[in-house]
Amino acid sequence: MTLVTTPFDAADYLDTPEAQAEYLAAAFETGDGDFVKKALATLARAHGMTDVAKSANVSRQSLYRSLAETGDPKLSTFLGVVKALGMKVTIQSAG
Repeated sequence: MTLVTTPFDAADYLDTPEAQAEYLAAAFETGDGDFVKKALATLARAHGMTDVAKSANVSRQSLYRSLAETGDPKLSTFLGVVKALGMKVTIQSAG
């Protein structure tokens, strides 16, 4: 008998606003820009890329490109995606 597995996708489990906010906050805490971008992509998939792209005022294709492994989203795209996800960015002193 063959064991059948499916790839893990965090987007399938980030189903509450609180879980999504914690996930993105944890990504920011790493200080790793690539990880933050990957977290944004995961959350965009959880919300639906088409809906997020529309709310962020970018094309779906542009959103995929920006959040791809080799992508480099503009600040306006980043902020638009965060807003489309129902979140906001805040800054505090590291001290």
